[in-house]
This record gives sequence, C-alpha cells and structure tokens, in this order.
Amino acid sequence: MSGHVIQLVVQYDGTDFAGWQVQPAQRTVQGVLEAALARLGDRAVRVAGAGRTDAGVHARGQVASVEMPPQWTADKLRRAMNSLLPGDVWVARSHEMVPGFHARFSATGRRYSYAVGLDEGASSPFRRRWEHPFSRALDREALDWCADRIVGSHRFFGFAVRGTAPASDDHRCEVRLCQWRDAPGGVVLDIEANRFLHHMVRFLVGTMLDVASGRRQREEIATLLAASANDEVSPPVSPEGLCLEAVSYPDALYLTS
Repeated sequence: MSGHVIQLVVQYDGTDFAGWQVQPAQRTVQGVLEAALARLGDRAVRVAGAGRTDAGVHARGQVASVEMPPQWTADKLRRAMNSLLPGDVWVARSHEMVPGFHARFSATGRRYSYAVGLDEGASSPFRRRWEHPFSRALDREALDWCADRIVGSHRFFGFAVRGTAPASDDHRCEVRLCQWRDAPGGVVLDIEANRFLHHMVRFLVGTMLDVASGRRQREEIATLLAASANDEVSPPVSPEGLCLEAVSYPDALYLTS
C-alpha cells in the first residue's frame, strides 16, 4: 500500500483482552484496532505495536504504527477510529511520522508502572482490576533498597520467562528508572528501560515484595541479577497491576507534534 506512516498512542483497559497480539478466536487489542481500520479503509491494515502486553495488562501509552493512504491525516484517523472503537480502547494522540518508522523497532525506551494495594480496600472488585492486593506488612525502606539495585545495565536471565528470547540474546536491559512511590492505599513502582523481557516487571515486583515482607533476604537481589536462569526468582505478581505508561522515540522521527 502506498501511503504514509501514522503513530497512534493507544490507551486500554486490558481486563477483557487476551493481550495485545492477534490470536485466533481471542479478543485482542491489536485485533480490535485492525478491525476498526479495516472498516475505515475497506481492506486489511496491519498494526504494529511497541510491545506485546499480556492478558489483563493495561496501557496509558501503548504506541502503534500503521501505514495509511494519503487522504488520512493523523488527526482525521484518530477521530475516525475513536468513533468505531469499543469503550475499553481509545486513541489518545496521533502523529505523522517519517517513512520507515516502526512502533517497536524505532523505540528507545519504555516505561511501566505497577500498582500494589496495601489496605483492606485493595480487595474491592473496583480496585482489583487495576492493582495487586498485598496483605503482608512491608518494609518500605527495603522496597527502595531493592529498586536502587535494579537500576543500571544487567543481564536479566533471572527475571525473565525462560525460552521466550532467542538463544543468542544476552537478556541485557538498561534500567534507567526504578522507583517506588506512595499512592492512596498502597505503593506504585515506576520503571523505565531501553527494553523489557517477558514477565520481567512482574518478576521484579514479586521478588521485591518478598524481600520487603521478610520472605527473602536483600542479598538475593544481587544473586538473581547475576543468575543465568530464573530458577530462584519469586513468582510473578498478577498482570492487573501492570500498565504500559509510555514509549519514547527520537524527536527526529516526528513530522507533527
């Protein structure tokens, strides 16, 4: 198709989706976006995403790229898609991009948040879809201590699902931000890196919660960062607390602000 590349910044409630990526007989975010585009253009249009969020994971700043015919400006496409999309998906912003832009391969960083509910109200059905309820007492300083050790360039074999990356991949990620902040009824982890491995954030949060609640020793964080497999990592926390907040790209790739 001859056209131009448009970036879509997409928000969604992941509760009723089987993740981002198109799957047979499953409702996915990519599938819903492509269905809307097909209605607009009367032809199949492929959408590329910056990351493949799992079932139950939310997004405030997922990025998708799509090539469209010239008559579709970024703003016109955003408004038309939002008139067709279901209530749990919304295109928040759209931008004209340089030729060759790709939502995944052009990205230089991604930022996630993970919400943990610590009060009794965290078990409410109105909160459980957005945060992970945790009933054990936490050492707040221990959470910060763990987060400080994760910042930097590490090989995250110990915090990733085994076998989901190519055998030649060194699993190295550069974590630029890893910080806990207080929130009403709980705490939230903000974490940013050049890339993330499958379940990496959820493994990290599960392990940090175990350290801060006394189930593990602080020194085990360093051991896991040096591990060659995930045999000793804590179980991953639930997907509901995880949200893709933003994806970053070089300014030079944008044709419109």
